[in-house]
Amino acid sequence: VDQLFDRRIIFVGGKGGVGKTTTAGALALMAAESGRSTLLVSTDPAHSLGDVFDTRIGNEETSLGRNLSGLEIDPEAEAESHIATVKMSMKSLVAPKMYKEIDRQLELARYSPGTMEAALLERMADLMAEARGRFDLLIFDTAPSGHTIRLLSLPEVLGAWSDGMLGHRDRSRKLGELLNVFGRDHSREDEFGMIGGSKEEPDNSRDGRIQDILLTRRRKFHRARELLTDPAITAFLLVINAERLPILESKKTLDLLDRFNIPVTGMIVNRLLPPEADGEFLRERRLQEDEYRAEIDQTFAGLRRIYLNLLPHDVHGLETLRKIGKAIMEQLGDGGGAARAF
Repeated sequence: VDQLFDRRIIFVGGKGGVGKTTTAGALALMAAESGRSTLLVSTDPAHSLGDVFDTRIGNEETSLGRNLSGLEIDPEAEAESHIATVKMSMKSLVAPKMYKEIDRQLELARYSPGTMEAALLERMADLMAEARGRFDLLIFDTAPSGHTIRLLSLPEVLGAWSDGMLGHRDRSRKLGELLNVFGRDHSREDEFGMIGGSKEEPDNSRDGRIQDILLTRRRKFHRARELLTDPAITAFLLVINAERLPILESKKTLDLLDRFNIPVTGMIVNRLLPPEADGEFLRERRLQEDEYRAEIDQTFAGLRRIYLNLLPHDVHGLETLRKIGKAIMEQLGDGGGAARAF
């Protein structure tokens, strides 16, 4: 238990509908009740964290009990804030004649693929950086696997983009210096209104501000990447059901996480039929489930596995979450389904 909760960041992921939110909620409650100040964050646009805790949770931190706070990130609100920040930065770097074009381009970008994910990642990166001084543990209840993988790969992609832009600005600056040597007046705005400087703002001042913006983004994404790939800091837990599609998707997820060097430290096999479930229909289901469970044990033999039974009622409220959390803690204490520790 300590090996898991002594990490600073836990991601709970998996296919849609396998029980990620209830698992994340149960883990967060157990961590909080063990004395660790915990922030539980939902990154899934279809938020259900508030439903599980029987309370309203929004885009601001909400107290869920002693040592426990919750937050549901609103991707649309984050994208709106992200666009506004970019617009303000760009307008500070160009001539007023370009403002209308900036507004037009960013309005188009608002609905472009990847805008919400980039904005969401920025918020997550900020949370990972800021939470350390305020919380012992940060738990992310993530969106379905495909979305989460794209999101977690962004620090590498956007970091490389920032590096490329920094290189481009450096080459542009050197070209400007060369043009000045040959007598070209480089002190005026070009057709884009931003390459050259002006009497009021020399090139080096504008270049310095552009470089500061790019360096800040690069540092943010580089730090997020460091945190995501450090197994002493971050744990990724996969939630799976003993069914064909969740198994197939979990294989792909594991491969992709491995490709991006994000450490997967365990698996929750959720909603297994309890031994007392009877009847011909359930016996047939159990036979199929046993086959898939054997496949899970073989395919994911290198992962620590925890097995949770299907409950006879909906999961919501602290008592039910506590029951699930205790079942997880008991198996962690017993050594779980494989020799490998969290």
